[in-house]
Amino acid sequence: MSHAHSHGKAHSHSHSHGKDTEVLAPDLAKLKRRASYVGACMNILQTLIKITFGILGQSAALIADGIHSLSDLMSDALVITAVRLGSREADTEHPYGHRRFETIAAVILGGSLVVIGGGIGWSVFERLTEPEKLPVPNELSLAITAVSILLNEWLYQYTKRIAKITRSKLLLANAWHQRSDAFSSIVVMIGIGAVMLGYPLADAVAAIIVALLVIKIGLNLVVEGVKELVDTALPAELVAEIHHTIMHIDGVENIHLLRTRYMGEDALIDAHIIVDPRISVSEGHRIGDMVRDELIQRFDDVMEVLVHVDPENDEALFEDVKPLTRVNVQTLLTQHLPDLLPYLEDFRIHYLNQQIEIELIVPFSLAMQTDLLEDINATIQHVKQDVPQIKTIFLFFKKS
Repeated sequence: MSHAHSHGKAHSHSHSHGKDTEVLAPDLAKLKRRASYVGACMNILQTLIKITFGILGQSAALIADGIHSLSDLMSDALVITAVRLGSREADTEHPYGHRRFETIAAVILGGSLVVIGGGIGWSVFERLTEPEKLPVPNELSLAITAVSILLNEWLYQYTKRIAKITRSKLLLANAWHQRSDAFSSIVVMIGIGAVMLGYPLADAVAAIIVALLVIKIGLNLVVEGVKELVDTALPAELVAEIHHTIMHIDGVENIHLLRTRYMGEDALIDAHIIVDPRISVSEGHRIGDMVRDELIQRFDDVMEVLVHVDPENDEALFEDVKPLTRVNVQTLLTQHLPDLLPYLEDFRIHYLNQQIEIELIVPFSLAMQTDLLEDINATIQHVKQDVPQIKTIFLFFKKS
């Protein structure tokens, strides 16, 4: 006996001050786009300011930081595009939706950051071979850097808040990208200050540190994105919590297969649960519904659950022998128990331990026909010997 139950959510939950806030799906895309547009505007402003005043103030580190802000602008463009594509509804060709567009965008963004960071580092390293030609930054560069730190920290906090509401890993990555700008600007400020105090190489060293920060962020984005694209499971602690939750649902006796993966910001779960093998199909279906509903309600990231209901651990069953179907059993009964057929009201089959058990339901009045019952019992024994897949056959007498 097996059933599949699938269900998805059309809203998101975010926890704030102990209360649940629900945001409808159409509003999530709007929030994501708004955060991306705000970030893009801020990064355009910062790019122009940093590069312009980096040139005027003769600061290699400030120019490098401006290029870092330009890379943030590229990430905003990617996020805007990915959010627009990823927010489209599921269709025939993409039954699981389009959320992986955001994942692909994150991988592209990460790769571009690695290239940009490498370019910045190589450019400054070449200039270090001729230290007498290194520019000397001034107080203006220091002031611009301080303003950049404040702007980036505000942008980080704003984007992170939207990322939590929408549960968007791409937005959260973009938020940390903004904060990396603040960190790199702090490094730049230290470098500029050190040059002004008489350490001419400090600005160039600070620029190289900025480049390494950009590369690190890029590699993290690529690794996390690739993990999702190859359907890496949810974190072990979360999977253990999901397993624990399922096992404590009334009617679930065990779990023999639990698979998880991410699709964008959403978590998808496939669970094979084991229930009492002799319950009805409808009861097994209800237990599956309870598992699905509990997981979706308890875990915010879980958006879709597929529950397969089994009477036992069947992963290795019937590999060599094809199990008897209901039609096969009907044929056997017709061939071997023709005298019982006029009395047979129904029969049930239980597939257990690579064999089957058959329950024959007959009227209670048949219990009084001793001779007929003896013949039927003898025939049943022969059938069990001739058909190894049949473990036993029960007669159930039904009162009207």
